[in-house]
Amino acid sequence: MSENLKQIVAVAIVDDFSAPTRMLAARRNRPEALAGLWEFPGGKVEPGESDIAAVHRELREELGVQIQLGAEIPGPLRQGWQLNERAAMRVWFAVIHDGEPATLDGHDQLQWLDLDEHLGTVVPWIPADAPIVQACLERSQLGHVAQTL
Repeated sequence: MSENLKQIVAVAIVDDFSAPTRMLAARRNRPEALAGLWEFPGGKVEPGESDIAAVHRELREELGVQIQLGAEIPGPLRQGWQLNERAAMRVWFAVIHDGEPATLDGHDQLQWLDLDEHLGTVVPWIPADAPIVQACLERSQLGHVAQTL
């Protein structure tokens, strides 16, 4: 079933790999059904593009930043986290390597949120992102943020 899902990629941008205390969330401004809800920045993988290349491209386009990827936040599927009947999303921790995040495309607001028990409730998340938010919080508390190769 998951083989037919459109691949989406996104990042949980944290302030620091070694001791993260905050995560950057982005508020959608479109489509109408998702406008005003918060998400992890990212987007669709284009044909012929790797997941890693796509996540770097999406962050340049959406926020104008260069990122360093950390550990993946593994979902229950090979393709990550099922978002709906058509798409699944892989998510990685990341830190900003270069640039200042801005709302260039797809978002109207950015906010640094504390990585604490209120992370899932301080802003209205897109419902499909809720389990990812919880997994992000749990993995950050366990210190599973930096890439382990």
